[in-house]
Order: sequence, then C-alpha cells, then structure tokens
Amino acid sequence: MNDKQTISTLNNLIETCKDGEYGFKASAEHAVNPQIKDLFLARAQDCRQAAAELQTIVMQQGGKPEDSGTATGTVHRGWVAVKGTLAGYTDLAMLEETERGEDAALARYRSALKEELPQDIRSVLEVQLQGVQRNHDQIRTLRDQHRAAETT
Repeated sequence: MNDKQTISTLNNLIETCKDGEYGFKASAEHAVNPQIKDLFLARAQDCRQAAAELQTIVMQQGGKPEDSGTATGTVHRGWVAVKGTLAGYTDLAMLEETERGEDAALARYRSALKEELPQDIRSVLEVQLQGVQRNHDQIRTLRDQHRAAETT
C-alpha cells in the first residue's frame, strides 16, 4: 500500500472517530440516566483521542488529516434526534442508536485492517479496534439491560 492509500484509509477512520464523538455527545445530551450520560461523554472523549492519534499519523505520513465526520454520520445524528423526539429521548433509544453507530465503526475498522498497512500503523488500528469493540459490547449490555427492565 502506498502512502496515499494509507492516508486515505486513516482519514476514513478519522471521520469514523469524529462521527462517534459527535454521536456520543448528541446521545449524552438526551440521556436521562446520569450514568449513561457519563458513559456517553467518556466514549465521546475516547473517540476524540482516537481521531487525534490518527490525525498525528496522517501528518507524519505527509498527508492532510480530516477534521470532521462523514455525511452518513451527520445523517445518523439527525436520525438520533428524530428518533429521540419520537421516542421521548429514552435511554433505551439512545443506547440503540449508539450501538448502531458502533456497529458501523467496527465494520470500518475491520475493513481498514484487511488492507496492506505498515505494521506500526496496523498496531495502532488494532488497539483502537479493541476500544471500539469494548464500547460496542458495553453499550449492547446496557441496551439489553434496559430492554429487560422495560419488559418486567
């Protein structure tokens, strides 16, 4: 893989991280449970840090790093707002939407890791993928708990 392809791959992941940051922030604004709000804010910070790490690597590779999210992420955040309005901004609705966002992030990281990348960059992406997986699993567990609580 050449430097331009590596930079493109990293910039796509920066957009993904920015989408996560903005999505978690938006969900935190609507969360009712303070623990869920704090979780969303912590995950937003994790995404911001991951984006910053990738931006540094892009600059080291001689590229111009992305500094915003994707159009798809903007649409998703808009959907979070619409769904939240329709659902009364329940914590369950916010958990479902953030899990959907993390599903997309997982897919993008897995796709990036199928490409030929320098080993040092691959190592960074593998660590970040583990963080995305951890976020996803934590959100899914909370979502399942809230679903169970609503049916009892």
